[in-house]
Amino acid sequence: MQKSTINPLQKPSNISRAHLAARCQAKSKRTGYTCKAPAIRGKDKCRMHGGKGSGAPKGKANGRFRHGLYTDANKGEIACVRELMREFNQFAKEI
Repeated sequence: MQKSTINPLQKPSNISRAHLAARCQAKSKRTGYTCKAPAIRGKDKCRMHGGKGSGAPKGKANGRFRHGLYTDANKGEIACVRELMREFNQFAKEI
């Protein structure tokens, strides 16, 4: 039987990227401990806790896109119309 050349107390020089990666910051409700999986590069969560995705696609690429009334482009216009309606209703009450 040959003697093993691996010393478990000595740190290996070729540590994999996963071991050096930042850890996921997701916290368990049950135990209170954080997830110990490697986080996605540039994010603070792992692939299992939503680090990979960036949400639903914008506009027509999203399957639920219907008419575009409440899109980001129209939010400013909708707010302006609502403000005008408030002013008009206030003016109508004074008369």
